[in-house]
Amino acid sequence: MHISVRADYAIRAMLAIAAAEPGRITASELARSERMSIGSLQTVLLELRRVGLVHSHRGTERGYGLARPAEAVTVGEILRAMNGALTTVRGLPTGQATYDGVGRGLRKVWLSVDDAVNAVVDRATLADLLADDLEPDTDHRTTPLSTADPRRTGSP
Repeated sequence: MHISVRADYAIRAMLAIAAAEPGRITASELARSERMSIGSLQTVLLELRRVGLVHSHRGTERGYGLARPAEAVTVGEILRAMNGALTTVRGLPTGQATYDGVGRGLRKVWLSVDDAVNAVVDRATLADLLADDLEPDTDHRTTPLSTADPRRTGSP
């Protein structure tokens, strides 16, 4: 799975907007606080507004606000709004991947990967991220091989 700059900006923008609730945050305030390019951020905000995730206000209370409560917006929803399918095979949504011959079994693997990715991002809401209520932060890449899989170290 690849997280584009656009998707990263969208999630961070949504988090900043959620954190400002019940108030509003302007694009320039958001760009400055999150160190984002204002031009790219404005494009992302327009897309988020188009898909109904945020709404904008003009006048004295100008800025962006969430269209729904933070508990009702998932990371997966934001990612799909920015990039479409979360996993792809040869540029196609994973469900469209087909194989003949020896590669037939790959379809099941790719669909399982897609299911796992979707499960993680669809479980994480903006409210969860703001409260940091997700599972403990464990970086599996730094887990010693001996504890991760004894077969890989030659241990019995």
